[in-house]
Parts: sequence; structure tokens; C-alpha cells
Amino acid sequence: MDLGLRGKIAVVTGASRGLGFATARLLAQEGAQVVINSRNSERLNRAAEQISRESGSEVLAIAGDVTNAEFPSALVKRTVERFGGLDLLVTNTGGPKPGAFEDLNEEDWQRAVDLCLMAHVRLIRAALPILKRSSTPAILTITSISVKQPIPNLILSNAVRAATVGLTKSLALELGQYNIRVNSILPAWVETERIAELLEARAKANQTRIEEEMAKQARESPFGRIAQPEEFARTAVFLLSPVASYLTGVMLPVDGGMYKGVF
Repeated sequence: MDLGLRGKIAVVTGASRGLGFATARLLAQEGAQVVINSRNSERLNRAAEQISRESGSEVLAIAGDVTNAEFPSALVKRTVERFGGLDLLVTNTGGPKPGAFEDLNEEDWQRAVDLCLMAHVRLIRAALPILKRSSTPAILTITSISVKQPIPNLILSNAVRAATVGLTKSLALELGQYNIRVNSILPAWVETERIAELLEARAKANQTRIEEEMAKQARESPFGRIAQPEEFARTAVFLLSPVASYLTGVMLPVDGGMYKGVF
């Protein structure tokens, strides 16, 4: 199936590794011109070179911290200067620190809000005037299955990402008049460096090995395994594509059946 992404201009944040990288890579393979962002410029440039080499598409790397209130506008401005517009925005950030409620202080909470809510707000606000000019605009926020089923020892993610889901649904209702689709993916456990870090912390707390914690988590899925980043990316790219033209306000779990609820 032709997803209709050739020539589209996409910005993907948090894209030097993990879910963001996999999504940017597949967008480029589908013919999109891609801007990728993360804080680590060295790793980001390597990611851009790999994506461009594999796909033949133009990839622009713009390093910067999306929690910096001024950076999202600069990111969008440089994108428009280079490519002349913007069609697709993927707002993806790293996760907040793990911990139980009593382990966390005021600074931890503020950092989580800046990272997992305000970064999405500022990126969308900066991109919106340009997205309104696109014939096929779409926004995809990356949140977590924790908004449906809280994950132990991740209270910051459980609480703050739920606000981003509320933002996503509200924007879907508000921005439909401009033909802008707004959806979210709720990933569970995907084999990334972030998940390795969380499972390492869990293994330390449980006095087990990371391989044991990985196997234990895998058993939560009917498939008996944790997802690969490419499986997430295929869903993300479909939701962003014009093929999904009547999908908006969707909060889609990509969790291999780990969420046990019906709705």
C-alpha cells in the first residue's frame, strides 16, 4: 500500500534512538523529508546519517532540548527555512525518572511536567501556524500505556502523561476544523535503551537480573515477548499518513495485549 508520504515534511523529536529513531527512519523510507531532534548532537548526527544512507531521503538533524521554552519555535523555524513547510509532527520525549510518590521531590515533578506535558504543548503551539497550511497535516503525541494501566514505580509517568492524552483528545476536537488530525500512541514495553534502564532499576530493587525482569515483563503479553521499535514505528507511520485520513482523537495502545482492560 502506498501511504502517500512521499515528499511530506516531518519533524520527529526524541529521534536519536528508540521509538523516535524507528519512526523517523520509516518515514524517510516512505519518502518523507525528515527533521530529527534530540539533545545529544553526536548521537543525533549519526542517526541522521544512517537514516539518510538507508532511505535516500534528506534528513536534517537539529540538536536541542525540547524542555527549553524557546527551542520548539527555533526547531520549527529551521524546518521551514530548509524545507518550506511542515506536514507531520511527532512529539516524543524521554520518560521521567522512576520512583514511588515518597521518593520524589518538587523538582522531580516539575521536570516531569516540562518533559512529558509542556514539551508537547510548546512543540504543537510552534508548529500549528505552519501545519494549518498543509493539505495533509497530522500530529502524533507519544505517551504510554500507563495512562490506562499505571505502571509500578513510575508515578511521574502515570500522572503527567495522562495530561498529554487529555491535551491530544482536546486538540483533535479543536483542530478538526483545519483538517489537522491529532492522535496518540500508548506504547507498553518496547526493546529500547529506556526500557533497559527501567528494567535494570527494577532488577536492582528486586535483587534479580535484568534478563529475569525482561522475561517476567514479556510474559505479560499474550505473545510472550516485548515489542521491537519497528513494530511501533509501523503503527506510528500509518497514523501519520494520509491513508488514515478519518482517524483523529485516537489513543492507540501498541502493547501486545499487556493492557488487560476492555476499553
